[in-house]
Amino acid sequence: MIPVKLRVNGTTELLALDPRVSLLDALREHLGLTGTKKGCNQGACGACTVLVDGERIAACLALAVQYAGRDITTIEGVGQPEHLHPLQQQFISEDGFQCGFCTSGQICSALGMLAEHRAGMPSAVTPDLDAAEIALTEAEIKERMSGNLCRCGAYEGIVGAIERVAR
Repeated sequence: MIPVKLRVNGTTELLALDPRVSLLDALREHLGLTGTKKGCNQGACGACTVLVDGERIAACLALAVQYAGRDITTIEGVGQPEHLHPLQQQFISEDGFQCGFCTSGQICSALGMLAEHRAGMPSAVTPDLDAAEIALTEAEIKERMSGNLCRCGAYEGIVGAIERVAR
């Protein structure tokens, strides 16, 4: 066991962890933050997506020790029940979830994706890589969110929620 200082949702926590513990397991099992879900545990489904320094990562593929001292945001740090983040509110308004299992990863991923878009990062479907501004079309959103799976098929609502927030 080694000491690991994690800064999660604005709070610093000192944990004694095996260096092989994933960030996902540190969040869920050691800090009790169960909003981030364990889906495939192989980085393929996106249910475990969190933000680190504003960038989205698959927490199941990351070792907790790698993220000591960095700003980690889970769904618990995005909004509060009495004051939802606009993206959370739009997920509700647009029916962007059904069972809700993937929703926390979808929302964290969408927040990271919107930041990437604002920074001018292209995607695999961006038609003009030299464009001064990239339009956030339905195709762009779907490509940029393709790492997050929804078993219920709520994709239309997810895309709609992201479109409304992006406007």
